Amino acid sequence: MKPQTGFLSLAEELLSYILSFLPHRDILRCTSVCRTLRQTYLSSSELQYIVEINGQQLLVISNPDNSIPISKRLQRLRDEAHAWFKVDTRPFLKMVPVTRTALLREIIVAGGYFCSWDRLGDTAMIFPVHPKPSQQSIRRNWLPGTLCSVPHSRKFDVFMDPAQNLIAVAYAADHNTVYINLGALDGDGVHPEAAGETLFLSDDSRSVTRKTRLKGFGRHIALSRRLNDENNSVWQLHIWDWKYSTTSSSILSGAVLDRPGPIEFCFLGNNRLLVIADNLNLYSIENMSQTPEFLACFLIPIPSMLLQCLPMIDDIGYDSQLHMQAQATMCTSDPTHRLICLITRCARDNLALIISTRIFFDLDEMAAAMPIPWEHWGPSNTRILQRPSHSTINGNRVLQTLHVGAHNRQFILQLLDFSPLAATNARGLGRVVKEPSTTCIIVDRIGTRGESLTTSLPYVQVAFSHRKFGAHALLRDIWIDKDRIYMLSRSRSIDRLEVIDVRSDLPSDVVSTG
Repeated sequence: MKPQTGFLSLAEELLSYILSFLPHRDILRCTSVCRTLRQTYLSSSELQYIVEINGQQLLVISNPDNSIPISKRLQRLRDEAHAWFKVDTRPFLKMVPVTRTALLREIIVAGGYFCSWDRLGDTAMIFPVHPKPSQQSIRRNWLPGTLCSVPHSRKFDVFMDPAQNLIAVAYAADHNTVYINLGALDGDGVHPEAAGETLFLSDDSRSVTRKTRLKGFGRHIALSRRLNDENNSVWQLHIWDWKYSTTSSSILSGAVLDRPGPIEFCFLGNNRLLVIADNLNLYSIENMSQTPEFLACFLIPIPSMLLQCLPMIDDIGYDSQLHMQAQATMCTSDPTHRLICLITRCARDNLALIISTRIFFDLDEMAAAMPIPWEHWGPSNTRILQRPSHSTINGNRVLQTLHVGAHNRQFILQLLDFSPLAATNARGLGRVVKEPSTTCIIVDRIGTRGESLTTSLPYVQVAFSHRKFGAHALLRDIWIDKDRIYMLSRSRSIDRLEVIDVRSDLPSDVVSTG
């Protein structure tokens, strides 16, 4: 008789090799129905690493340090995810004096840098909050008149990207013509990777530019502006590949909506753009030589005024000297599986609409033909949070403040993790929320008409109640990056930036501006 051989009789190394070609969900399905494959999975750090990376919705950064065994990378991933559910918010304090500014606009970017720009004072600053030993630090203050070398220019907006050593300044030099200067954060002159010193708008409009918003992500920079003349008001959105060209053929425009500021928009990775108007309009920006290709319109049933869009953070380090931290962590969040957050004003309520970006990538060929109704995309891909206070997002995590204490004057921090493996990595520290939640939304200002929306995007929730922060009214903003929490608060004499390191092996800091 011929010996019978089958798939399960193969050596464990071959079984592991074959399973490694499957998507992570199929790996889990196979191991759940077969004892032999289950044992193969439990014995293979490579298979568990594949599942962990995809379950946390991460991407492996190219050229990682292969000297680190796969088992240690796997354990690091699990430990870092678990650390977010047991954050010690009672930090060791350290005071670092810095120059005080009006702080009319400030952001925290991935990598531990604090950036601010004072529009009225025409000043800006950047400094490292907690630099890594291998990280080249940038510390700089721009005095009045030094942000742009063009005399008598009127500044509109400033964008800083420490990961690429980039500062972009939007300004008007002659009447209403708008330009964008590109420079290096750590020195004067043109950015070494830029196509030129100045980005030019492709139209010759002489209308008055009232409002602008400048954003960047990777190789793209975009400027949104509102134009007013005697007859009408319109918005324009210009997009550049700043490393390739100083002019832009990638332009969008439309009628001005009933809102005070410029149109909001959000980069979804390096090839898609979301324009947030009455609804969500999705465009492809892969071909920068033409107008962005319209992909889909997602209808929103909430008649609201957008207050803020919390976008994705480009946390991949493009410059090896400036961002060695990315090499150390070896992974970053996947742009196709992140979160964006729209904070809106609807009648008398503020609402936070948490949206999974997967909906903007899982499109069929007919998506552009008709607007996609809320019922087809919204309930299973979103969560609505009512009356949010301060909120911030990074990857699949949302950090919020919750009012507590007498008259709600104090606050605690609350974390919501929307990644598929959150419940596993929480290890019992958080509350798993899978059931749908219904939000009653008042859609008129006198409170007589309402609408109920049900959303069901699952998440794990944990409230860090062991520390109550004082005077919620003095908190200006919060941010998170890959492994830190930042809280900016103000008192009568100083501004204080408190840094809480999520990992217990590193101390936390407080940075004061006085």
